[in-house]
Formats: sequence, structure tokens, C-alpha cells
Amino acid sequence: MIKDNDWYQEQERLEQVRNKLQARMDELEPEVDGLGAQASDIRKRFWEEVTINTATDEDFEESFYTIKQQSAVLAERERSHKRLVQQWNNMKRLLASPYFGRIDFHEKGLNLSEQVYIGVTSFLDEDGLNFLIYDWRTPIASLYYDYSPGPASYVTPVGKIEGTMELKRQFQIQNGQIRNMFDATETIGDELLQQVLGKGADSQMKSIVATIQKEQNAIIRDDHHRMLIVQGSAGSGKTSAALQRVAYLLYKHRQTIRADQIVLFSPNPLFNSYISTVLPELGEENMQQTTFQEYLDYWLGSALSLEDVFDQIEYVLTARGSAGYEARIQGIEYKASEVFMQSLQNYGLWLGQEGMQFNSIRFRDRELITAEQMKTTFYGYDRSLSVVNRIALLQEWLLKELASLERAEREAPWVEEELSYLDNDQYAEAFRSLHKEKELLDLTEHYAVVREKITKQRRGDEGDFDYAVKEEQLLRRKVVKEHFAPLRRSVMKFKFVDVKRIYAQLFADESVYRERTNGAVTPPLWLEMCKQTKEKLANNELFHEDATPYLYVKEMIEGVRTNTDIRHVFVDEGQDYSPLQYEYLKKLFSRARMTVLGDFGQAIFLQATSLDADDSPLLRLFGENETRLIRLVRSYRSTREIVEFTRLMLTGGEGILPFQRGGHKPILVQTEGEDQRYSQIWADIEGLMAEGFDSIAVITKSASESREAYASLRVHGGGKLRLITKDTLGFHKGVVVIPVYLAKGVEFDAVLIHDASPETYAQENERKLLYTACTRAMHRLHLFTTGEWSPFVQALPANLYELRSY
Repeated sequence: MIKDNDWYQEQERLEQVRNKLQARMDELEPEVDGLGAQASDIRKRFWEEVTINTATDEDFEESFYTIKQQSAVLAERERSHKRLVQQWNNMKRLLASPYFGRIDFHEKGLNLSEQVYIGVTSFLDEDGLNFLIYDWRTPIASLYYDYSPGPASYVTPVGKIEGTMELKRQFQIQNGQIRNMFDATETIGDELLQQVLGKGADSQMKSIVATIQKEQNAIIRDDHHRMLIVQGSAGSGKTSAALQRVAYLLYKHRQTIRADQIVLFSPNPLFNSYISTVLPELGEENMQQTTFQEYLDYWLGSALSLEDVFDQIEYVLTARGSAGYEARIQGIEYKASEVFMQSLQNYGLWLGQEGMQFNSIRFRDRELITAEQMKTTFYGYDRSLSVVNRIALLQEWLLKELASLERAEREAPWVEEELSYLDNDQYAEAFRSLHKEKELLDLTEHYAVVREKITKQRRGDEGDFDYAVKEEQLLRRKVVKEHFAPLRRSVMKFKFVDVKRIYAQLFADESVYRERTNGAVTPPLWLEMCKQTKEKLANNELFHEDATPYLYVKEMIEGVRTNTDIRHVFVDEGQDYSPLQYEYLKKLFSRARMTVLGDFGQAIFLQATSLDADDSPLLRLFGENETRLIRLVRSYRSTREIVEFTRLMLTGGEGILPFQRGGHKPILVQTEGEDQRYSQIWADIEGLMAEGFDSIAVITKSASESREAYASLRVHGGGKLRLITKDTLGFHKGVVVIPVYLAKGVEFDAVLIHDASPETYAQENERKLLYTACTRAMHRLHLFTTGEWSPFVQALPANLYELRSY
């Protein structure tokens, strides 16, 4: 129990800190405005202060340095302005709620204990020496998350500091007033978490650094491993910890890492909108955010039409029983496997000996360099050289051949014909070029001849210099060069390599495939799978499961496109990536550390990778010493009743621990028909809205089911309903209809499962779909059916839910 005197002292200190914050803001404001005005004025008057004179080399040089000096002044003002604005914004952020925690730490060997108040950013007293507030990312602030009162220690750049934590206090401060205050014995007291988690879902994820748990703090502050794997149950705070890890890295390494050197691969564009406010709330710029699909689309370009991952899963979920379905499923699984990745590597070795395919270089309906010439030249190089090195040599040879062919082409009849169509401006340009002595002498091919003619002319040994002849030669050279330019560009872009045919020839009959891949094992429906793959390629299309293997083969031949500027890669929903995709990301970002977040319980894609199994490929990607695995087993998102209901859907789900926040049991609603189902769904939605819930989702298995549910609910009164599709970019509050695979990572106040019947969720690979859908709910969960219940629901103990029939 906190004494009244403690409340008074804490409120008095709070007011003193706020007064100092306000005074410092008032002091900074004129500086901010002044520097902003100076920068604006310099930008407006930039060219007035600079005189451009290029009459002589000296004038040109003076103009150059004047511009450079003026640019430096402007850049310095803008940097200073940006720095002051950031300071002012940080203090404004602190003003309403300066801090959320306090620890009293008595360092070993010192006589006094230090009172450490912790907030979202640091604030120093006027002397610039004493911290009134410590940033939550400072080393000493880690004590708040990692220890209860008693022996404690933290690590600094100069070593480990040991001592005793004498007090740990938590605050809830709103508008400068302490609303709640309690002394904690656990990492973060249940009281604070209860109040924070009891709130409704926001349209964007919020950064609540006051509620970071000890295991989450380990994720945030790990700065030693190249690979950090976080396997966490639904609602365990994986993504929140990852984003706060980004903020920590930007704070600790602010001299060496920028926000644009960190990239997050998120599950879909909607999720990017959902998390977009977290880092700005902490005073940091947002990192780069993308999806793996966007990356694939970028590198494959327009040459092949790529199926996206959501169309793939829509096929998997809705096409069961159609022709070729089983072969396609086997293809998706096989092409995501480590077996196939090893096959591709062995195929690369085989290509070093035979089997390379090339595109001939054609010009004006004739072959300049044939594919066979390239093949002969390629395999004529030393075979101990890698394929990549031999392709580089072949590229160099092709460019030389093109240069030679270009020179010969200048005398071709078509060139003379094209000259007749040139306009007067083009002739005039050529004539002017001939009259410039420097350019005349730069015609290297005719240099000796021209020099001799000029000498003879000056001696009087030869008549007038024939400008007409030289003009025609220059124009011929120009015309042919322009026509050959696309050929040179295509060679530089490796268009002479027929990657599509090289990839397609991998899918031959079993004996040939094994020969080319050193005996790789094939799935039972291999031939049908091969037929499907080659038919797609013949139409210049690519299954989603082929995209990464295709690029993998392409880069085995052309070389890896590495991005050495990126320092940290974050992968959310990491269980949905294949081993080959991880191998590809590692090669692409060769200097980066990687943080992978996921939950194998939510592995709804066929290419899923286990994150923490003993044989997980992720544990081998960077080696045992460079890898750390952290497991999060406590779920904070949902009420205890929802967690107890959902965890038993999973095999081994008993290990998921609910946070002790009570609520309503999930409700199972059974109706007689479709019309009554939609009437009852909408009645439940209206009831939930009346209770104050304003983030409600009707979750379906597929996009086609979403469209059906949306149309039917609109008929039953759902005027404010929104349909979420794969193209939806913004996340907002309200009532939405959404397929489960787009709802991953997002939370709602209430979730209504549109159809929990055996027709929708009965196959084993649909178990995790239903689990994922149900775990989106924070406070309320309703499931609907017009008949029997899914076997995954029927298997649950009856005391975990409330049953209603209509």
C-alpha cells in the first residue's frame, strides 16, 4: 500500500518535471522557428546569392565552389533545424505523461541509491548532467524490465554494474496527473497490464513500452546474435517487441545505423498500415517496409506474370477436388522443401558441365551471334571456373563481338537508306561536329587518315578537305550505334541467358531429373506437377511456389544481387517462409542480422517452416553460435476464456499460458439456415457495438467466402460494413469482413467466425486456420454454423464455451 505522503511527493516531482519541460520547450521554440525561417530564406534566395560564370575555367571553378559553399550552409541549417524539432517533439511527447516507471538502484560500492525515472525518451536538467527522465532504451532502464526488488545488474559499454534494486514503482499518468501508482514485485505488475489490455483495439498498433515483459526485453536488447528467432504463441507480443527492438537498435547505434538500413518483411500491405505509428510514437523514423511478394514482383519484372501468394492460398483453400489439385499441392510443398533446394544446388553443378541454354542475338531479322556459338564459347572456358565467372567472361566476349559487328554494319545497304530519311537538323549537327577540331580529332577510327589529309592540305599537296565524305561516315557511325545500343543493353542485363528454358528443363521425367540433380527424390505426382509447371512457363506465367526457385537458379547463373547497405532484416509471420526463401534472403542481405518472428501454430501456408524444432533449417542458417531462439508462451491479447478455448485446438497447445484477464466465454451460435445465420450475425454485431466495441471482424476462411458473407450481411442491414481484400492498404476501426489469411497479426475487440462447420474447417491443414481466426479476438469471440460443428470445435470441453441455438 502506497502512503499518502508518497503520492504527494510523486505528484509534486511530476509537476516540477513538467514545468521544466514546458520551460525548455518555450526556450526552444524561437530557435526552432528561427532556424526554420533561415533555412527557408536560404532556399528562396539560393540563386540570388550565387553568380554563375563559365566564361573561363577559373570562373567556372569559382562558380562551382560558391554553389557548394551555399549548399553546405543550407544543409547545416536544415540539420540543426531538424535536430531541434526532434528535441521539441520529444519533450511535447513527454509533457502529458513524462514517465511510467521508477526504480531506486543502489550501486555496489556507492553510499547513495539513485532514483531512476523511465519514459519514452530522456530529459536532462538545466545543467545537462542530471537525468530527470531516462530513455527506456538506456542500459540502466533494463533493470525495470528484468528485475524485481533485490540483487540486480545491468550491462554498460564499460562493463557490468551490480547492486540492489530497492524500489520498483509503476505509474499511470494522464494529462499531468498520476491516475494510478503501485509498487511492483513482478516484472510488470498485473494491475498495469490489466488496465492496458482491457482497452479496445486501436486502428493501429500502439507502442506500450511500460508493459514490456522480461522475455520481450531479451528480444529487444539482443545485440550479439546474427539470427534471432522468436517463436511466440498468438498474442504473445512478438511484433510489438520486434518494433521496439528496431527503436532500441536505432537508439543504441544512432551513429552507425539509419532507419532506412532496416527492412521489415510483413505479411501483407494492410499490416504495414497497422504498425505504421509505432516507431513515430517512440520518436524514430519508420524503417523500410515491404512484403516478399513485392520483392519477387520487382526482380521478376514484366517478363513473367507471377501469381501472388494470396491467389495461391485461395486456390489451396477452395479448389479441392478439381483436376490437378493434388499434383499442385505436392508441387507447392516440394518446391518449398530443403530437398528441392539441394536439388537446385546440384542442378547448378550440372549446368557447369552441360545444359546451359542461350538466346541468340538477332538484328534486322538475322542472327548476329547464335545460341550455339555462345554455348560453344561458354563451355570452352576453364571448367574449374564457376558458372557465374564463365557467364561474365561470355558477356565480355559478346560485347567485343558486338563492337566488331557494329563497325562492319556501317557499310550495310540499310544504313545508306536510313541516311536518306535524316532531317536537316541531324545533318547540321554532324556538320557542326566536323568543324570542332577537338571532336574531329576524337574520331579515333579515322584519326590517322584525317591528320594526314589535314597535313597535305596545309602543304597544298591535296585539294579541299572532303567534308561530305566525313559527314556521311559520322552519320553512319551514329545511326548504327543507336541501333546496336539495345543489343548492348540486353547483353549487360544477361538477356542472352535463357533462364526460363533452363528452369523449365529441370522438370523432365524422373530419370532425367535425378541425373541432373544428383539423384534427388521426387514426389509421387511428379510428372503431372512438371506438366503444370511447364504449361505455366510456356504462357510466360509463374506459380508463386516457383518464383523463389526461379530467381535462385537465375542468380546461380548471373550472380547474386546483394544489398550490403541493409544492416537488419525483420521477418514477421516467419513460419510462412520456406527454407529456400530464407536462404535467398541471407544471400541478398549478406551483411545483415536477421530477426524472425512467428508461430508454427499459425502456419497456414503449405510452404511453412518450423521455427523451433530441433531440425529447423533456421537453426542452421547462421550456425549454432550465431543463433538464439526465444520462446514466448504467454498470450496477452485475448481474455483467459478465449485463450483456454483456442489453445486446445492445437496439438500441444496446452503449453500456451493465458494472462489472467477474465471475460466472457466464447459463444457458439447454431442457426437453422443461411438467412437466420446472417440475421443473427448482424444482431450480434449491433449488440457488440452497443457495448462500446468499435473494432469488429467477421472472419472467413477465403476471399470468396468473404465476398459472399459481405453481400449477405449488406442485405441484412450491414450498411457500415467494409470488405477487406488483398488490395486493401489502410487499416481502420469499424466492422469488417476479412479472410483469415489477411487478418494475421491484427487484433479486434470482437471476432465472429462466419462458418465454423465441418465443410469449412475439417481437414488437418485447416486446424491452424481456425485457430488463427479465433485468436484475433481480444474480448469477444462468436462462432456460427448452420449445421454441425467443425471437429476442432467438437473436440473442445463443453465448459469452455456457451452454446446458443436459433
